[in-house]
Amino acid sequence: MLGRTINLVKNHSFFLFGARGTGKTSLLKELFPKNSHFIDLLNLETEARYQLDPESLSRDLAELGPSVKHVVIDEIQKVPKLLDVVHRKIEEHRLHFILTGSSARKLKRGAANLLAGRAFVFHLFPFTAQEIGEEFDLHGALTFGTLPLASTLNDDRERRLFLKAYANTYLKEEVWGEQLIRKIEPFRKFLQVAAQSHGQIVNYSTIAQDVGVDDVTVKNYFSILEDTLVGILLPAYSGSARKQLRTSPKFYLFDNGVKRALEGITDLPLQVGSSEYGILFEQFVIVEIMRRFAYREIDLSYSYLGTYGGAEIDLVVSIGKRVLALIEIKSGKSISPRHLQHLSDLAKSFPKAAAFCLYNGEISSAHDLGDGTKIRILPWLTGVEEVVKLV
Repeated sequence: MLGRTINLVKNHSFFLFGARGTGKTSLLKELFPKNSHFIDLLNLETEARYQLDPESLSRDLAELGPSVKHVVIDEIQKVPKLLDVVHRKIEEHRLHFILTGSSARKLKRGAANLLAGRAFVFHLFPFTAQEIGEEFDLHGALTFGTLPLASTLNDDRERRLFLKAYANTYLKEEVWGEQLIRKIEPFRKFLQVAAQSHGQIVNYSTIAQDVGVDDVTVKNYFSILEDTLVGILLPAYSGSARKQLRTSPKFYLFDNGVKRALEGITDLPLQVGSSEYGILFEQFVIVEIMRRFAYREIDLSYSYLGTYGGAEIDLVVSIGKRVLALIEIKSGKSISPRHLQHLSDLAKSFPKAAAFCLYNGEISSAHDLGDGTKIRILPWLTGVEEVVKLV
């Protein structure tokens, strides 16, 4: 198993959230192989028993020997009422609970006991390039994503089959099985349209027309993608700036392989230089930055900046009200001054922010804005590391 950079605790209870297939269970079995008791709520018999009698968990825990220090409950959103029992047991200070989940939606909507701060919260994502290390292949990551199984399967055919199955499993188990929607067909159509909207500014009305539902339903569908941790709504930057700014969010799926599967194009080769390649590259760099900061437990906010005149910055990284970095992302192998026009213009409104252009080439350079500031033009992986060093 490839090493993960997430730094979990061993002497405190915690939630570990992550989309299906990100490797939560495998990681916990590796980190807590001894003195641990695992409860798998994906097991239908186990789920049914605890649904009918949540208090039976208390009786089960009483039977554990004194050597057991950790109790892992996989997919806690399946039986949220178990959290009341967990809460009481944490107060007894004998056991540490590790609660995994691929959806916070049922927990939120059911007003579930979230343990009132008695459990820390961590998030696990698909592999980062840093975690894959020397074996990392950019084209493969853009084509098939970086979910652990997609990254470790033997050939492209198996990766395609896995991603198709993942898309169907998400529909069946995560959405329909959890009763997050009433009708499956409109949502199925929405998923394809949402995948096609990957990297685009969201227009709820247009998507509603394409799917055949109303705007409110589409907004609910997007919130389902966020709550099940497979979608990211990147908000528009809302701070002060000289130009009239867009206000609608951008949308990205959490993994490019899943995006291609939901769109139904996993059997098509990804063409370098295509518009699809550019969008997938943009997503990958953005989530790589987000995941690196998340694993360092640094609380930042992310947005994009776009004007109605067409100028745009792909990623704005902020801490509080302070803008740390303005980042333009280009999938090409070379950068010319015209590629920097929007960033050069908009960066003047943020003189204290670091400005970067991260691209798919190999040469580092700088573009002087003429006022003492520069845009650093960096190979994308070097650039990600430099951005992460800002905090």
